[in-house]
Amino acid sequence: MNCCTIKIVGSYLSPYVRKVLVCLEEKGVAYEVDPIVPFYGNDQFKQISPLRRIPVLIDDNGAISDSSVICEYLEECYPTPALLPGDPAARAKVRWLEEYADSHMGDVFIWRMYNEVIIKKYVWLQEPNLEVLSHAKNKEAPEILDYLESVVPAAGFIFGQLTIADIALACFFRNALFAGFQIDAKRWPKVQQLVSTLLQRPSFTKLQRWEDLSLKTPIAAHHQALKSAGAPISNDSYGGPTPIRAN
Repeated sequence: MNCCTIKIVGSYLSPYVRKVLVCLEEKGVAYEVDPIVPFYGNDQFKQISPLRRIPVLIDDNGAISDSSVICEYLEECYPTPALLPGDPAARAKVRWLEEYADSHMGDVFIWRMYNEVIIKKYVWLQEPNLEVLSHAKNKEAPEILDYLESVVPAAGFIFGQLTIADIALACFFRNALFAGFQIDAKRWPKVQQLVSTLLQRPSFTKLQRWEDLSLKTPIAAHHQALKSAGAPISNDSYGGPTPIRAN
């Protein structure tokens, strides 16, 4: 089954959007992006994303929200190359690590690191809470890395082939870098090697140009700046002029 004319709504800087875009790149599926920061979504954005979250996939079958749901949909529409193993037990373990990344790593790396350093500054014009940031970097992130070091193999991908679990983990470490956190290779060598290998894949490096451009461009100018630079940007947008806090 092929699902036509894919549009991904959401900023290149979101780890959840990045996960979906990497899956599309790995599968060789063409797409366009409406690179909105979710806080800037207009009234129409809320209609396709009731929780005002990104990403949203729009194709001829309608709109689909939630990165994990979208990646499962893509796996069914475009099964080659497979990003889920065939064995049911292995598939369940992949889904667990993806959920661990999306939920717990999201809480720490996005809402207690990236939010303090990037979102507060550029969306809400606020200073970071240094206590929250320090606790995340010095207490919570090391606990995450200790756990991942126990499940990551000495070489290669976690389940022997590239899966959505590997992709999801790497996506959050990319945002941790934006917030000034790096993996200590001496303390967590297996995680550092895996993440480094993943972030050097063409599916990730292709996106890094657009991520870096987004970081240094005012939010209101993202759409035009990315389009002018050659990113696959949609002509229309669900973005609005001012930020709105999610309910």
